[in-house]
Amino acid sequence: MNFNDFKSRDSFSKEELLGMSHGTLVTDAPPEWTLRLPAPPMLMIDRILEIRRDGPRGRIVAERDVHLDDWFFQCHFLGDPVQPGCLGVDGVWQLLGFFCGWCGGSGSGRALGCGEVEFYGQIRPHDRVIRYEIDVRRYTVLARSGASMVIGDATLLVDDEAIYTVKRAKVGTFERIAYADYPNASELSRGGKMER
Repeated sequence: MNFNDFKSRDSFSKEELLGMSHGTLVTDAPPEWTLRLPAPPMLMIDRILEIRRDGPRGRIVAERDVHLDDWFFQCHFLGDPVQPGCLGVDGVWQLLGFFCGWCGGSGSGRALGCGEVEFYGQIRPHDRVIRYEIDVRRYTVLARSGASMVIGDATLLVDDEAIYTVKRAKVGTFERIAYADYPNASELSRGGKMER
């Protein structure tokens, strides 16, 4: 799909999210738009049911199917399988990064933190569907570049029962940090502090 079609969509299928992981979904993206989702098994989203923006605010509703053989159930923990809570938080960050790109923010997405996380339930191998409901509290584009930042509050549900809340989750997009020549050593092959 072209960039304008991408920005006008209000839902995305699993195949489209996989295309976003591989950088093949948008055929005519600007050169500085290097946004990607993680590829499986780190991709924590199967479909985006709703994505909308109203000025600096917005909403995202997405789902992930739970599978008996998900990779994390095989090691976390033997004899007591449970999805690590941090993977649910990562799913929130993935969706907020997607939101930045969907709004047209340029660069590559990076999680910037969150204010408060509370777990009061769990995801087990025989559950069916994880649902993310995110209220975007603020989306901004940095004037000096096309980079952007988003802050949102999320609730995660499993089979329609709320089990996590994530407050003030933050994601930013940064230009000129994409490391497309991995695994070769290059100018961008080392981490460290990013300019903000």
